[in-house]
Formats: sequence, structure tokens, C-alpha cells
Amino acid sequence: MSRPALVTLDIFGTAVDWRRGLNEALGREIDAATFDRIVDFQGAEERRAFRPYREIVSDSLRTVLGLGRAEADAIGAGAGRWPLFPDSREGLRRLLRLAPCAAMTNSDRAHGEDVQAQLGFRLSDWVCAEEIGVYKPAAEFWTAVSKRIGVAFGPAWWHVSAYADYDLRTANRLGLTTVYVPRPHARRGRATHTCRDLLALAGTLKPA
Repeated sequence: MSRPALVTLDIFGTAVDWRRGLNEALGREIDAATFDRIVDFQGAEERRAFRPYREIVSDSLRTVLGLGRAEADAIGAGAGRWPLFPDSREGLRRLLRLAPCAAMTNSDRAHGEDVQAQLGFRLSDWVCAEEIGVYKPAAEFWTAVSKRIGVAFGPAWWHVSAYADYDLRTANRLGLTTVYVPRPHARRGRATHTCRDLLALAGTLKPA
């Protein structure tokens, strides 16, 4: 495949293993149905008046799991330290050699700093909901990224995600090239390409 002008990617669930991270933070494993309830609660809250992601995570854990506020707040604040998928660090390192790579993430600035500390390097840009004041899948998020980075909507802009509902549907509608990564927790949808992980994606792109 030819090199894109820009690669953007979802972070939580695509580069960060948020289900494993939550299980480790809780000290126990929650089942898939319960995790989906947490994700869906967060998605509903993200469509309301804007507030930081750490607060939404905390409220989802208090509502769905019945956690106390202090424990839920600590987990929400620490989400950026949840583990990366095994391919994420090297996959992103190789993708950066091929094209600018920017995060598009429904999270806070502090989460971005924590994730990039885990990576050991910074992406070309890191755009989070806290900076924009809106969450994906709202088209306003994508418009803000286009203006900030200076890349127009179109097939030269590639977006990578494990989630159709948060990412791929909007990216397809805007005319982007889309890449679906089938993580253990994912929501499949129409995409231009499917790659098993970020390392595989980097391996399919032609060098300069």
C-alpha cells in the first residue's frame, strides 16, 4: 500500500489495552458484558455537556460496578498508565518512520502524557477531547484535527481504530482511508483495510 500523508489513530482500545488495564486496576476480571456496559455508559456521557474523561470513567465505574468515589476517581486518573498492546510500541515507532502519526483520543491531556511515557517517544501530535471540548464520534473533533494539523479530509488521511462506533463510521463518511484493527475488545465495521495489529499495518506500507 502507498504511504499516507497522515495516520491518525484511536488510543484506548486500539493502542492501549483498556480492558486488561481496567481489570488490573480493579484487581479482578470483569466479564465482556460488564465491560461493554461500562463502555456504553461512557459513550452516553460523552454525548452530554462536556466534562473531563477521568470524571466519566469514574462515574461509569461507580454506576456499573458500584465502586466508591475514591477508588473510581483513582482509576479514572490513572487510565493513561494502562498497558499497551504488545505490538503498539514498535508498531507506532515504525509507522512514524513512514508518515506523521497523531493520536485522536477521547481522553485528557494527562492521559496522553502517561501513554507517551509508556511508549518512550512522542507521536507527531496528540489531540485529546479535553483540548477540543468534544468527544468522538462527533464530526467537530475531526474538523478540529484537520485544522490543527493542516490535512484535508480525503483518502491520503488514514485513520486506524478497533471501533466502528467511535471512529470508523465517521472517518468513512468524511472520505478517509480507514483501517480496522481487530483487538480482543472491538466493534467491527466497514473499513478500507483490515490489519491484525499496528506492526502488520506498518509492514504493509511502502517506504519512501
